[in-house]
Amino acid sequence: MAGAADLLATWEAGLAEASTGRALLLHRTARPDLDARALPALPVGEREADLFALRRALFGERMQVRLDCAECGADMEFDLDAGEFARSAGVRGDTVVRVAHDGWEVEFRLPGAGDLTAAARDVDPRGALLARCLVSAVHDGAAVTADALPAPVQRRIAEAVEAADPGADVTLNVACPECGRATRAELDIASYLWTELDSWARDLLLDVHLLATAYGWSEPEILALSPLRRRYYLEMCVDV
Repeated sequence: MAGAADLLATWEAGLAEASTGRALLLHRTARPDLDARALPALPVGEREADLFALRRALFGERMQVRLDCAECGADMEFDLDAGEFARSAGVRGDTVVRVAHDGWEVEFRLPGAGDLTAAARDVDPRGALLARCLVSAVHDGAAVTADALPAPVQRRIAEAVEAADPGADVTLNVACPECGRATRAELDIASYLWTELDSWARDLLLDVHLLATAYGWSEPEILALSPLRRRYYLEMCVDV
């Protein structure tokens, strides 16, 4: 797992990034074993599983989530298990799905975060995503392009992608304890984890400031201390 100095560097780099850039930085931290250039092409569900695993490693299993009830506006607070999501969000089977329907034979690559980002910039995001991820399409023996795919075939592709990569869209369905109605909400683990990392980094920098002021240590020296030792030194600063 990345050390405190590396996590601070990730946080600092992310301050100047939009949400997509921050998600990529977090994914690099989660998967140092992979070439950073390959990360945007990984299926979205695999990235989500990696981020849930990173969250578990950094901040533990328990994730606190708050939602407002869509019906009555009540504040709902509940816990989720980061480890459970990390285990269940991965890709199921091959990263290329195959669809056969009414004379059509289609192979489609599971979209990655880079595909979604690029498609979102197009005037026709859905069409752009189809074009980017289509491996092959044959109708009655003749090869065709993505723009020739009829709506029923596109629906079959979407269903196959959802079945193969269920973790790409983590949607919560929470029953309100006040009115009993269910509220649906997307769980964006990248944004959730970034918020936690931002809070952690700012607290850590305050600790560095206090210890540097009290003992004259440099930032690298303070970050090299274990969290437990930093806490004890901070407590001694307060007691003085």
